[in-house]
Amino acid sequence: MATTTTTTTLFTPFPKSQTLSSPYPFLLTSQSRRTLSCSSSSSTSSSLSSSTNSNDPIRVVFAGGGTGSHVYPAVAIADELKTLHPTCEFLFIGTPNSMESAAISSSGYNFAPVSATEMAPHNFLFFPHRFLKSLIQCFNHLRHFQPHVVVGTGGRVSFPVCLAAKLKGINLVIHEPNSVPGFANYVLSFFADVISVAFNSTVDSFPRNKCVVCGNPVRLSLRNLVPKGIAMSHFFPENNNKGGKGHVLLVLGGSFGANAVNIAMLNLYYQMLRQNSSLFIIWQTGVEAFDEMDSLVKNHPRLYMTPFMYCMDLAYASADLIVSRAGAMTCYEILATGKPSILIPSPNFSEGNQFRNASLMADLAGVTVITEDELDSSTLAIAIEKILRDEKKMEDMSERALKAANPNASAEIAKHILSLVDASTKKKTNGHKVES
Repeated sequence: MATTTTTTTLFTPFPKSQTLSSPYPFLLTSQSRRTLSCSSSSSTSSSLSSSTNSNDPIRVVFAGGGTGSHVYPAVAIADELKTLHPTCEFLFIGTPNSMESAAISSSGYNFAPVSATEMAPHNFLFFPHRFLKSLIQCFNHLRHFQPHVVVGTGGRVSFPVCLAAKLKGINLVIHEPNSVPGFANYVLSFFADVISVAFNSTVDSFPRNKCVVCGNPVRLSLRNLVPKGIAMSHFFPENNNKGGKGHVLLVLGGSFGANAVNIAMLNLYYQMLRQNSSLFIIWQTGVEAFDEMDSLVKNHPRLYMTPFMYCMDLAYASADLIVSRAGAMTCYEILATGKPSILIPSPNFSEGNQFRNASLMADLAGVTVITEDELDSSTLAIAIEKILRDEKKMEDMSERALKAANPNASAEIAKHILSLVDASTKKKTNGHKVES
């Protein structure tokens, strides 16, 4: 049994985009709420007017869930808003007993559950009733919290929350992390005031006058990685490798696991470790696949296996090469951390988003792409060995990745949100003056 843990462009340089104002006034009813304390930042945009004074609370609702690509960008934006505007108050809305409910709670933010359902053939008859129920729940949360702006980051729960926001006349910002938008964000784009996209190519899928190209928000911990040796000691404490010697292969199967990736790794991990005494493997199997993999994998001092990676910053800091699916946030985190990678896009995601993400990553950072049809243990082993044996290639891939990433994405999105609220406040204030 393997060592386990018990805690369980893409785009060209970013264009300067004008900030769009919203014609919808926000609601000003004040209620007693927990205000998150946070430190101010010297990066606060000087263009924000006094109507968004840091002493005035701004209430922001985030809606997103299902996968990390929809959850962690919202957390990163909220963290940045705390810095830019210390009295911001936040409410995250997602589905109950989900990965977002656990992730948001562990991040220290307030979470409100709503039921949500996808429009699929197997539940088509029940969809209208379930969607109406979700919409009513969203209305209730928005009425009690009275947000100035709602930010949708994708996932099935995002659609009813964002639709309820527009029906109530609340400012709406949506963020699209993928190279190609899903159906929900495509529809919501016609109602949104501002659309934040990660890639230049995505602008063609939305109303261009609403789009700002900012990149994907990356968690602060991933922008300030610890030295490799210190990170490795978390996964291999008995190795005493403070200097970070050797190569670390990080295998990411996603939150729920990637069966094809796990099977390929199962058939090659032991031989790789036996043939290369300086190789270490950190392997996230996914929660659903962990028990089966754990029962089949032999224990090895240079192998660390876990169902879910709670300390992604340490995993990225340890890694010399990453084998992963091609989810939007994983791709962008690879860029932001400057890691060489082999991407195996999932064929199960709608509209082939992962394959297109991977293709863009190949053009941008020279990553190796292996389709699931091509994947087997031999193909994967050859690809891993080819990269790890070529230090110059690894340096080139790392440099290209870092050049493509925008480390200030979360700050740029946060400033667009504050500017939207600022413009809305001015419009409402001027309207009151005219009436009087």
